[in-house]
Amino acid sequence: MKSIKDIDKKYVMNTYNRYDLELVEGMGVNAYDVDGKEYVDLSAGIGVNCLGFCEMGWVASVTQQLCKLNHVSNLFYSQPNALLAKSLCERTGYDKVFFANSGAEANEGAIKLARKYSFDKYGEGRAKIITLVNSFHGRTMATLTATGQDVFHNYFFPFLGEFSYVEAGNIDAVKELVEKGDVCAVMLELVQGEGGVVPLDKNFVKSVRKLCDDKDVLMIIDEVQTGVGRTGKFLAQEHFGVKADVTTLAKGLGGGLPIGAVLASEKCSATLGFGAHGSTFGGNPIVCAGANYVLARMDEDFLYEAEQKGEYFQEKLAEIDGVEDVSGLGLMIGFKVKDTTSSDFVKEGIKRGLIMLTAKQKVRLLPPLTITYDEIDKALTIIKSMIEK
Repeated sequence: MKSIKDIDKKYVMNTYNRYDLELVEGMGVNAYDVDGKEYVDLSAGIGVNCLGFCEMGWVASVTQQLCKLNHVSNLFYSQPNALLAKSLCERTGYDKVFFANSGAEANEGAIKLARKYSFDKYGEGRAKIITLVNSFHGRTMATLTATGQDVFHNYFFPFLGEFSYVEAGNIDAVKELVEKGDVCAVMLELVQGEGGVVPLDKNFVKSVRKLCDDKDVLMIIDEVQTGVGRTGKFLAQEHFGVKADVTTLAKGLGGGLPIGAVLASEKCSATLGFGAHGSTFGGNPIVCAGANYVLARMDEDFLYEAEQKGEYFQEKLAEIDGVEDVSGLGLMIGFKVKDTTSSDFVKEGIKRGLIMLTAKQKVRLLPPLTITYDEIDKALTIIKSMIEK
């Protein structure tokens, strides 16, 4: 029989530049390849496995639901779906939620909501959405257009209209566009993940919030990567002292299963009424059962620990000779390594049993929020040894 790698290369579309690694199982922060070699995973499936691999309580919750009801369409009610909506809204102070299957889908829903909100209230001609240069919002046509990076735009022309990009921190540029009267929303990532793990300036974010309030423009915050405890708060916007009109979630919310969520404030929660939006798989009972367990785990002590671990990780990284430009928030961390590329450093890490990610010129770390201090120290030791060689 051919190897899994050979089968993959023959039959799977070549849209991923895979590393030479086949993982077969995992527990907690540790993963194991086909030969039984152990790896410390600081990627968490790009921030998805917030509780690590196969956390037993999560597995039990998902398995119990799997044995009861695997899927029911959104033409009917289901308990896991309704309870997750209740928990999310009570936890965040939002009025209603729409469930999708991914971050891109959640952002699509937010874009549709913003345009319909403006159309319902003001009619045509107010559909523009402002996003930031260096942002990343997904790979569908709308979310790709919203993404402020030319590198993702090639080949797919023509794009949807009515998107404008401004440099992060340039509130004057945002004001100039909003003053034209054709803007319905401003869409931000509070930490630009794919763009290099770059947190936004707090004063800029607060200024955007005020401008949106003054002009009745919706503020959308994309928390697909920063949400669900990743930064040490349930929502990263808690660090910034703002609340968006619309917040999107995905990744860590399902604990390892695909889910997206669009949280809407009372101001706009009735915008997407009957027939305005939908999803066959959105709010699937099994996925919601996993998400309900994730939310139950994330009490204040859990989030405080995640924040403290993130600060510890960043401090210790900054002490390593050869590590530069450490950035991030909580357990969303980026850093540069002197005299090497991020891609080469990640490849070398895999050889040494450490799984990391890239974000442009930076190495990006999104470890499980359950990582222990001993496991952080073990990872730091490997990173240090890679630099010292």
